[in-house]
Amino acid sequence: MKKYKILLADDEENITNILRSYLIKEGYETIVANDGKEALRMYKIENPDLIILDLMMPYYSGEQVCKEVRKESRVPIIMLTAKVGEDNLVKGIDLGADDYIEKPFSPKEIIAKVKAVLRRSKNDILVSKPVVYGNLKFDFEKNIFYKNSKLVDLTPTEMKILFTMAKSPNRIFSREDLIVYALQDDFDGFDRSIDTYIKSLRKKIEDDRKRPRYIITKHGMGYSFEI
Repeated sequence: MKKYKILLADDEENITNILRSYLIKEGYETIVANDGKEALRMYKIENPDLIILDLMMPYYSGEQVCKEVRKESRVPIIMLTAKVGEDNLVKGIDLGADDYIEKPFSPKEIIAKVKAVLRRSKNDILVSKPVVYGNLKFDFEKNIFYKNSKLVDLTPTEMKILFTMAKSPNRIFSREDLIVYALQDDFDGFDRSIDTYIKSLRKKIEDDRKRPRYIITKHGMGYSFEI
């Protein structure tokens, strides 16, 4: 089994010490950087499988490091941030962060997030080619969707939500996740409006919308596109 290498970048030594011990205990090889400049240097030397990146660090911020890494790599990045608010989340996602965790957090929360992000990255879809799941076919490059080899007419919002979920199959998306990841500035409604879009999508893609095969409700958490 592959031993994943994780780069942990945070200028708070107490945080890196605790997280490093938890990550090592879980079987991850862990490299620590205490500022943004060191994080970039270690990234280039160590070629990590995942980066945990504090937003506020000396020399280069987490946002700057993320921006530089994304010029050449799709290595998964989890941001640690004391900042809250949708604007900061959208900005980080636009730069290429895969997920966020707000401080304060528990080490167990980090471990769960690391496992989820690595699992998603392992199953990343090659979006340049059409992908088939059962009787559904996604052409992510052309923004076209088929069911039983027939073109399905989706609204732009439905398309964004469905394709966001299908690109990360088996991942649970909360309503807030779908607003931020899929819709961003195109959404001005309430988070419960997502339920209406999900209901509409089920009518179009499921054989039985009351017993869905693909878009599954995860009670108390959100929705998942299951394969």
